[in-house]
Amino acid sequence: MIARVWRGWTKREDAAAYAEYVRSTGLAGYRQTPGNRGAYILQRDEGERTEIVTLSFWDSLEAVTGFAGDDVERAVFYPEDDRYLVARELTVTHFTVTE
Repeated sequence: MIARVWRGWTKREDAAAYAEYVRSTGLAGYRQTPGNRGAYILQRDEGERTEIVTLSFWDSLEAVTGFAGDDVERAVFYPEDDRYLVARELTVTHFTVTE
């Protein structure tokens, strides 16, 4: 199994709205893709900003391509991301889940 992790940051006051936006776009896309085993949003406040992490689990990297396309290391963004994000990772990190 593969874990896929992406991080972005919003203004603290935008965190709840952005998390809802991610639920309706990214998480919905993950969960509708064959080979997805689950998807979650993690949040933590850091001063004036909130860090948002998406964590998803996949059968394999090949399954990830069904969501992300051929370049699985590139982050997938949606039209309203620019409205909320003050910083973002342009790539994602994949981990092999061993337990």
